[in-house]
Amino acid sequence: MAAPVTATYQPWIDESDCRLDDFRADVLRDTDPEDYPLAGEARSNVLVYSAATVGGADRRALQAELIRALADGPGVVVFENAFSPAVVDRATDAFFAIIDAQRGAGSAAGDHFGKPGANDRIWNAAQKLALHAPDVFADYYTNDALAVVCQAWLGPRYQVTSQVNVVNPGGTQQVPHRDYHLGFVPDEHLAQYPAHVHRTSPVLTLQGAVAHCDMPVKSGPTMLLPHSQRFAGGYIAFNRPEFVDFFAEHHVQLPLRKGDAVFFNPALYHAAGSNVSTDIRRIANLLQISSPFGRAMEALDRTAMVRAIYPTLRAMKAAGRPHRELVNAVVATAEGYAFPTNLDSDQPIGSLAPPTQVDSVLAALADGLSTEELDLALRTQEERRMP
Repeated sequence: MAAPVTATYQPWIDESDCRLDDFRADVLRDTDPEDYPLAGEARSNVLVYSAATVGGADRRALQAELIRALADGPGVVVFENAFSPAVVDRATDAFFAIIDAQRGAGSAAGDHFGKPGANDRIWNAAQKLALHAPDVFADYYTNDALAVVCQAWLGPRYQVTSQVNVVNPGGTQQVPHRDYHLGFVPDEHLAQYPAHVHRTSPVLTLQGAVAHCDMPVKSGPTMLLPHSQRFAGGYIAFNRPEFVDFFAEHHVQLPLRKGDAVFFNPALYHAAGSNVSTDIRRIANLLQISSPFGRAMEALDRTAMVRAIYPTLRAMKAAGRPHRELVNAVVATAEGYAFPTNLDSDQPIGSLAPPTQVDSVLAALADGLSTEELDLALRTQEERRMP
């Protein structure tokens, strides 16, 4: 008889993984610069590299060091002078031209955390820059400091998206959070994802930000909690008051110069700071770089599938079929993820993500919508999502 298989990891994240004392032990440690010989220094526990290192170091050795830094070290690195001021200035001019056009069209770009109109946001800034100023876009994304970090974390065929954020004087700070993917999942769903998904989510994306102006601390550069990406229960715990208070007490902020770039593990606790300056429009190009692997093998017309089965689902509900079985059928049929979408028109106002098609179908069933009413809701949702 074969010996029973023993799990290497526990299957679920539970309350025992969300203790503040354990979080404290993970986070309150020093970053030893001797462990990262290619870094210039560890500043407030954040590793700081020079962009010149990219060209002068052995690329494989540098990437190995960056992997260790992002996974098991402080979780965040800064590359000083990553982008030349001339390249940044050309892109900044293009971004403000796009912002002016948005304002002229009367479209206020909403934010995950800020009220529409409080600051300035360009959703899908990568595509908009490429179409508005293709020469500027090409010059910007030839950057090898960006490439070396992306390749280290995601491999050679990563995909770049970006959102430009301008935080005007008086702009208030964000709440501390983890980022995309699980960082955007509603709190009530997080515990339903097995522990291995909590471990996998951070290796599917890399967060970055390029400073498009000098950012002294008073302008509110990103607040960071080095080493916090190591905490297993972090996605479930980050909104809890005791964790928010711990972040407020222990976070660090590094002033940045125009052209500096910061990259961090998306599981790192972080938040944009308050701009308490009177004259600095803090502008950053927020980079979200993704693995190309998060895609299904086949392309399905899930809207057509929903339309086809919805009358059957209504009949099943009327016949008293268990709600769980109806949910099972909807999840197997409808699109269950809010992204990618057109964030100009399908904005996450009041939440981290707009409703999914699964949400819309379940709401239609709950509200007793007719097939025609559901069809209108689906068409409206599709129109919002189209670029």
